[in-house]
Amino acid sequence: MLCKLLASAALAAALSSAALANDGVLDVVAPFEIKGVDPVTSGNIFIKMDVAETLVNVDAAGRLTPGLATAWRVSDDGLEWRFHLREGVRFHDGSPFTAEAAANALNIARAKPGLLETAPITEIVGEGGDLLVRLSEPFAPMPAFLSEYRSLIYAPAAYAKDGSVAEVIGTGAYRVTKLEAPLRLEAEAFAGYWGDAPAIGRATYQAVGRAETRALLAESGDADYVFNLDPASTTRLASVDSVEVLTVSVPRTLLLKVNAGHPALSDPRARQALGLAIDREGLAEAVLRFPAGGTQLFPPSLSEWHDDELELLTHDPEKARAMLAELGWAAGADGILTRDGQRFSLTLTTFPDRPELPLSAAVLQQMFADIGVEMMIDSTNSSEIPVRHADGTLDLALFNRNFALVPDPVGTLLTDYAPTGDWGAMNWDNAEFTGLVRGLARGEGGHGERDRAIAILQEELPVIPIAWYQQFAAVSTGITGAVIDPYERSIGLKEIRWAE
Repeated sequence: MLCKLLASAALAAALSSAALANDGVLDVVAPFEIKGVDPVTSGNIFIKMDVAETLVNVDAAGRLTPGLATAWRVSDDGLEWRFHLREGVRFHDGSPFTAEAAANALNIARAKPGLLETAPITEIVGEGGDLLVRLSEPFAPMPAFLSEYRSLIYAPAAYAKDGSVAEVIGTGAYRVTKLEAPLRLEAEAFAGYWGDAPAIGRATYQAVGRAETRALLAESGDADYVFNLDPASTTRLASVDSVEVLTVSVPRTLLLKVNAGHPALSDPRARQALGLAIDREGLAEAVLRFPAGGTQLFPPSLSEWHDDELELLTHDPEKARAMLAELGWAAGADGILTRDGQRFSLTLTTFPDRPELPLSAAVLQQMFADIGVEMMIDSTNSSEIPVRHADGTLDLALFNRNFALVPDPVGTLLTDYAPTGDWGAMNWDNAEFTGLVRGLARGEGGHGERDRAIAILQEELPVIPIAWYQQFAAVSTGITGAVIDPYERSIGLKEIRWAE
């Protein structure tokens, strides 16, 4: 169906879904560009489209389930994980899936930036029908790390001699037949798939950046599954008979990243004041269109890490102004705070790929102005956030952090906050917090240690939580079996069927 983008939004709106024939191809539309064939850059797309698989899967409740590995266990000393691999699996080039092939893929992956690089791995080797991961210290989240999209298993022939990825050769239910990066992928059912054969023979993926265009493609019938809708489009599509809107709470948080080394933000009380200036429920309702103000970093969907006893972040601009006054800030003639001749002026970096981000930034700009903080908005490429983190020029950044990439949040905390990470803390280090998180990663401690770690983040605010997310998708009534996965790994492609 989706052979090309519509010439204009007006044309898309005018098309009738009744006039579009079912050509046997299921068309998926999402905002994420295909940046290359390497799992490190676009593995999230390849796993959604069921063209490649990981050793470990994750169900909708965040539980680890068998993937290309049917079982796993750790040695008594915690220094060796053994994954028993599924038999009878073949890659799309016909070559057998073996322990050596799995080890090759994972060793290449851990040599690149990513989660595996941060794990205390000393060796990954194949041994008969098992994959062995040896560690320098115990690491409880190891199976969860191997569920992440950058740990996809490709065939040996997918890699060039230098370890770069030349093509996508996975083990999934679908194999890639055409890839036109950055916008389009075509796939067909793989006859040699180890599991049940998918009901739909062909599928496409199209990257469409504008949320309005994605919604029009769903409304017109030019797309069968449209992922990541903006709130306004969701409301409109709910009244379209040919479309079903799916929604689910996801472990994703809208947050404000703070440069804790900035002279105006180095004192935790300044960061707390910014937090007090934010009307979370109001912003969530106005911009995200659902009341899910993020009163702590982890949403309720991450039950083990969400602390019901925690003192929650609140909206109290009067208290915020008083705290800043205690820090020596006084209002200037235009209402903006000054101290020692310096204005309390910050630049917020965000990006338009997710349409709610620039809107949220504009709302925050008004809220901060109300307490005397001047904020300029720079809506640019998302890559600028880690770049500006690295060169020290970042003041604030607004983005959403997906805690579902690794079903055990310890993995994200290790990379973001213990002690630092370009999507997490900037110029912030807390020895107690780092010790707690590294202890949890070794399998030491439990609820008490998790709650204390969360409390430290709530007190110090190296990032300021704003809202928790709902994910929305529009699905054609011409198909059945589609799902919206809280962990954003699957769209149910293997289970989708044409409606009778």
